[in-house]
Amino acid sequence: MEFNQEVRKATDPIYKKISKVMPEIEWSVHAPYIHKINQLKKEKNAVILAHNYQTPEIYHGIADFSADSLALAVEASKTSADIIVMAGVHFMAETAKLMSPNKKVLLPDMKAGCSLSSSITGKDVRLLKEKYPGVPVVSYVNTSADVKAETDVCCTSANAVKIVNSLGVKKVIFFYQMIILLSMLLLKLMLK
Repeated sequence: MEFNQEVRKATDPIYKKISKVMPEIEWSVHAPYIHKINQLKKEKNAVILAHNYQTPEIYHGIADFSADSLALAVEASKTSADIIVMAGVHFMAETAKLMSPNKKVLLPDMKAGCSLSSSITGKDVRLLKEKYPGVPVVSYVNTSADVKAETDVCCTSANAVKIVNSLGVKKVIFFYQMIILLSMLLLKLMLK
């Protein structure tokens, strides 16, 4: 693809947003692709959802929505687009599909994964439910659809304590990123 005058004109407003973090010579490589992708989005009635950790050319160049994983899934459910492209990992695309079942959800890199999400399976959850019958299962939203299907309620880092407290039980099976869980518990203890 060529970085010609048409591409330069169409992508110049985007480049102005990221010119402090990307040299012009590098932009000349990305700009033709950004231009073509933005054209294809219009033709196909597609949107691109980009997680916060995406590179500047994706985050600012082609993303229609940029946010954390749950906010992206919520945006997916609100859009009138027929196609949702998730610039993220598997569980994000699965969550977008769960919240937008009638839309086509695409994941550009099928190898894009998350260590947290892949650390537990639906089978693992079923085994724990057998071992602890009647104990509610709470999982972090950043888990696979397989795990969500076996979960009683999902939570985020912002609402985990509230969700667990709302269950009114003394025990829960809780799947969460350990460092976030420890931080939340420490904060809760400090606030008492």
